[in-house]
Amino acid sequence: MPTPPPADVVEPHATNEIETRVEFDRRLAGGDLTGLTMQGLRLDLEPVPDLSRVTVAGTLFVGCRFASREVGADLVRRGANVVPPFSGLPYPTQPSHLYTPEDLAAGFAEAGFAGMYDTRVYAHFRAHGGALPDVKEALGQRLHDHGVDNALADATRAWLAAHGPQSVVGIMGGHAVPRGSVPYRMAAVLGWELARADRLVVTGGGPGVMEAANLGAYLAAHPAEELTEAIDLLATAPDFTDHDRYTAVALRVRERHAPPAVPRQRGADDLAWARAGGLAVPTWLYGHEPANLFAGRIAKYFSNAIREDTILRLARGGIVFAPGRAGTVQEVFQAATKTFYGTDGSSGAYVFLDRTFWTTELPVESLLRPLLAGSPLGDLSPSIHLTDDVHEAVRVLTAG
Repeated sequence: MPTPPPADVVEPHATNEIETRVEFDRRLAGGDLTGLTMQGLRLDLEPVPDLSRVTVAGTLFVGCRFASREVGADLVRRGANVVPPFSGLPYPTQPSHLYTPEDLAAGFAEAGFAGMYDTRVYAHFRAHGGALPDVKEALGQRLHDHGVDNALADATRAWLAAHGPQSVVGIMGGHAVPRGSVPYRMAAVLGWELARADRLVVTGGGPGVMEAANLGAYLAAHPAEELTEAIDLLATAPDFTDHDRYTAVALRVRERHAPPAVPRQRGADDLAWARAGGLAVPTWLYGHEPANLFAGRIAKYFSNAIREDTILRLARGGIVFAPGRAGTVQEVFQAATKTFYGTDGSSGAYVFLDRTFWTTELPVESLLRPLLAGSPLGDLSPSIHLTDDVHEAVRVLTAG
């Protein structure tokens, strides 16, 4: 019988990675960078550091920029390992922070959907093999996704320290749910109420139910009437395949219904983003879908497998499954596997919105309940809840 891996395998842990210039300068002043890893630092900007006298045995510089090639060559001669940024890529090979909606939408005002950063990266992804890239592209993508992993750990560390892992709630559901529909409005209210109850809302970062949940969390500091107004405006461009209109209306809602100011600094102690949209974890594998522009921070990956595992690993305060099709059903049982074996600890409640859908149209509940009842950890079937009421779902997820 499979057993859970040791806690030190699956839990975030301390590293020797330096990701900010402030921390780098502090270490540099001590004259010894031995064994440390420098990630994505701009060491070519003023004040340009003098690296010629510092000890660098076993130091790794990955994705860093230097004032000249000679600086990098000298570091290698003195025992450092240097992996420079890859040329010709539209994305950073070692991002030091998560994306923001502004990052992904950059270029839309000038060139529409086709000119957005998010779209340009997707075009490059497709042109270089998509899910089966060549060696250079594969290395660039893996380095990028590793950087996102690190940035996600940094961004969530302070939240988890303050609220605990049971404060993170995942919301899954269909990407094709149109804006303004009943399921969309329910998901938005769900995200709004959870964020107001100090829960970190995490979604897959796509359109439909995922966008709605992040929208609700984005407007959590505003009255319910403003959420309704925002949904009504979004409903004028309901179909995500109409890329330009869909994106333009989202940006208009962000402008009209801005939450309280979110600090631009992206340090681990910045929690405002968590209360102004929560977290989205999308993938460029589905880059044909417009970016969800209502999350506070966006951990966008190239690897869909890493992305799905990340969402389920984080969501220990329960998962809501709104109606969806194959992708959502896959997520149900991927989550159930982790819960069954206790891979990441307690998973919290499984809340299925729309009782008829999950018991009749796609009767997932009839298979899931006996599966969890037979867990080696004991009968976990009481964690399954079916409801048609968003407020009841919130009560289940915030109990205790």
